[in-house]
Amino acid sequence: MKQLSFLFAISLLTLFGCSPDFDDNLTPANVTMTFSHYWEETPVTNADFNDLKFTNANADVLSIERLRYLISGIEFTKTDGETILLEGYNLVDVTNQTNLSFSPVEKIAIGTYSNVSFLFGLRNEENIANAYPDLNAASWNVPMMLGGGYHYMQFDGKFINSIDEAQGFNYHAIRAVDSPGENPSFPQDTFFRVDLGEITISADVEINVEMHIEEWFKNPYTWDLNMYNQMLMPNSAAQILIHGNGQSVFTLEDIN
Repeated sequence: MKQLSFLFAISLLTLFGCSPDFDDNLTPANVTMTFSHYWEETPVTNADFNDLKFTNANADVLSIERLRYLISGIEFTKTDGETILLEGYNLVDVTNQTNLSFSPVEKIAIGTYSNVSFLFGLRNEENIANAYPDLNAASWNVPMMLGGGYHYMQFDGKFINSIDEAQGFNYHAIRAVDSPGENPSFPQDTFFRVDLGEITISADVEINVEMHIEEWFKNPYTWDLNMYNQMLMPNSAAQILIHGNGQSVFTLEDIN
């Protein structure tokens, strides 16, 4: 009898005391990632565009006329290190207030994940010229002389230059390229991963992400629009600076 009681106790511990992080019998959850936009702590929408109302870290006064960017490769990392990639991409268009939310087709298992992340831009192997008809229709292509593929971001506006005149800027992010022409070379990857941290999923989830627009001009390079304002796409040094400043642009707002 004592032996039977001992075996029964061990069975209970196994059943209730060592439950796994993931239960394949539970209905998987839908994931939605939403994007909001700020300058410092002030929300920004297209209602704020075309107005010289923003001041960057270099004290340049500027406006926003267009802002859209590509995210892809949402990835969940389990506590044992295994990763789950949700395929797909989303062109967030703040100018037209479209695609501010993205729901991948795949669902995700219920459980605790040590990290959730996404890519700003596209991986090189996915950044193929004319591969995506919807991006072609959005005029998102990069010229073949610059390596082809697609933009990561188009951020356009005006700023007050050093002679006190309004001048346009085109802060465009692409894959950094040298030797534009028939045989371009690529000195450094400029897409980057954004890590949002640990998340526990118990049902359908909405992950809310903030873009802090001022960070594109701020950290670690204090962006001088008088120096870098247009023709940034064929300028690999500028693209590498954009990549560096992008590391602090996105933060996790909350999870619903």
